[in-house]
Amino acid sequence: MTQDRHPWRLKEMTPGAVGERLLQRASLIVPVGTTEQHGPHLPLGCDTIIVERLADDLSEAFGIPRTPTVEYGVHAAVRPFPGGATLRRRTLHRVMNELIESWEEGAGVREFFILTAQSSEGHLEALSAIRTDEAKVQVIDIFSLDFGSLLDRPSPIQGGELDTSLLLFLAPQLVHMDLARDFALPAHVASRFRPGQTRHLPAGSPGSIGFPSLATAQKGERLYRFILDRVSSCLVQS
Repeated sequence: MTQDRHPWRLKEMTPGAVGERLLQRASLIVPVGTTEQHGPHLPLGCDTIIVERLADDLSEAFGIPRTPTVEYGVHAAVRPFPGGATLRRRTLHRVMNELIESWEEGAGVREFFILTAQSSEGHLEALSAIRTDEAKVQVIDIFSLDFGSLLDRPSPIQGGELDTSLLLFLAPQLVHMDLARDFALPAHVASRFRPGQTRHLPAGSPGSIGFPSLATAQKGERLYRFILDRVSSCLVQS
């Protein structure tokens, strides 16, 4: 790990500094967020805020430059919420392919770590099908981790206990707990509901599913440290 402890943000670096850093390890961290609703209490950039902080912390710890964030992704819910915006799977796939190709051919990057916090099937397909000549691409969806006993009520992820706890820790000024509403899936819906695959939010949902009332900043810190530890293991060089 580097001794110069700060995030290596590509947009803040000169070409020469980037080249020197890539000579030490030809890798880039690429955060991919979304702009979508997570209930009435959370910001549209909830997923983006999480992966940006994670990218910064990993960049600082491992000395790997991190790219500017791609702030739009593919998400499943089609009910319109003000401000939300989604890309088609093929659009995200093309954008990511062209970005990765540019960095591989132009800068000689041989290893990409794509960080995301979105379980949409189309979103993950777009990221997982990236083509390269020689470079290795690893897609890390942090919400695919098993959070086990860290959550009181494990449930489909969309503005519930997990998202809300993480934001209370990372950006508490953006969370409006007075607007939070618990929404439990009815039993007959829960058996069919698949996060990231079900295209319509259930009737009565405020744009979120789960139990934000169970969220705390302390729980968010434990969850974030767990995520950082698990993802860090993916970046350790063999």
